[in-house]
Amino acid sequence: MTRQEYLRSLGGKRVAVIGIGVSNRPLLRLLLEEGIDVTACDKKERAELGPLGDELEAAGCKLRLGPDYLEGLEQDVIFRTPGLHPRYLAEAAARGSVITSEMEVFFDVCPCPILAVTGSDGKTTTTTIIARLLQAAGHTVHLGGNIGRPLLGEAEAIRPGDWAVVELSSFQLLTMRRSPHIAVLTNLAPNHLDVHTDMEEYVRAKAVLLNYQGPSDRAVCNWDNEITRRLSQETAGKVSHFTRSSGFKPDRGCWLEGDAVWYRDEAGAREVLPLRDILLPGVHNVENYMAAICAVQGLVGDETIRTLARSFGGVEHRIELVRTRRGVRWYNDSIASSPSRTEAGLRSFPERVVLIAGGKDKGVSYAPLGPVINDHVKLLILCGATAGAIRQAAERAENACGLEIVEVSDYPAAVRLAAERTGEGDVVLLSPASTSFDRFKNFEERGRVFKELVAALPA
Repeated sequence: MTRQEYLRSLGGKRVAVIGIGVSNRPLLRLLLEEGIDVTACDKKERAELGPLGDELEAAGCKLRLGPDYLEGLEQDVIFRTPGLHPRYLAEAAARGSVITSEMEVFFDVCPCPILAVTGSDGKTTTTTIIARLLQAAGHTVHLGGNIGRPLLGEAEAIRPGDWAVVELSSFQLLTMRRSPHIAVLTNLAPNHLDVHTDMEEYVRAKAVLLNYQGPSDRAVCNWDNEITRRLSQETAGKVSHFTRSSGFKPDRGCWLEGDAVWYRDEAGAREVLPLRDILLPGVHNVENYMAAICAVQGLVGDETIRTLARSFGGVEHRIELVRTRRGVRWYNDSIASSPSRTEAGLRSFPERVVLIAGGKDKGVSYAPLGPVINDHVKLLILCGATAGAIRQAAERAENACGLEIVEVSDYPAAVRLAAERTGEGDVVLLSPASTSFDRFKNFEERGRVFKELVAALPA
């Protein structure tokens, strides 16, 4: 089915789009251009929409706004925003509404192969590396999903020989009924338990990436993660594993040997990427490269992989070097919205760091982070709703060492304190281990505020 055929199938039907955020605006415009009966639903009030509300109404869109925006929905087709759990649309589904999403429809109509990445950590960096490798090898790549722009609006411009490279969140995967041609599962750890019913549902959502694969499809899974290793045994796709475990060499996939990443398949084993060529710091980025190498086999040559690794400096808000001031390096790792991501960030540095952490609770335990903080942090600066929980995790850890912990009121105070207490050779790392929603719209805004504060420090 093409995109145009799908849109024609909506003729005469009533369509609701839940959420008028950035991800759904191209969808709304596409539906309205086709003359479809569209209702846009959002918890915002009309005044908050401003000119966007005027634009939508002028195009013929009905608006359903305010706290009761989900009540009594009975449209024939309902597009949910990724952040809305399907349980909130159960009544509409029971009345016969078809519940779908922009990404689900894209999977149905995309004319080219799809390579998709999910996991608890490393999704965006791995997705970006894969996209850049394919581009460097001469492929036309359409990058989107959770990492960036929605792709449904661009589907008509995609050619069968192109590649769609998408990052998928657990929320996007919850209701999907298709898997990509190449699936990459980086790892799984407790995450988003403030939204998901429980860990089982979270894992089940991630597993959708593999569940609908066939024998001609490929799956790339982390051998070192118990959950992803188990899920890899349940897919019909051809599986590649990647591992940092000493001594284990998968029959198909990547491993570490000496100071290099190696790859093996039916053609034999070979060294692909010396570790010295990887510009990004941290062992987790070695894993990201191993996942990417497995994903692009047969599509990208080894020299292209090495060339990219030497030059790719990473993605914004992901252990991003913000500034070197008076010999102190300041890093923005605002994407670290879970304890496991902060743990990976801390392990990226050989020296003890000054850590700025804290934010909104995601419903996960901070206890496992405590020992890592004591091993890798010289000063812990906390602010936000989870400050107490992180402090408790550090102070109650078996290796508690009397680490100095300071709670401050806000980010300006955190940056000022870090600047006062650091000197030549030190590292300051913003890695919150929590979501941003207690103080910011998203992790991007949090990271930008941090960067502005650091940039404003006197030379």
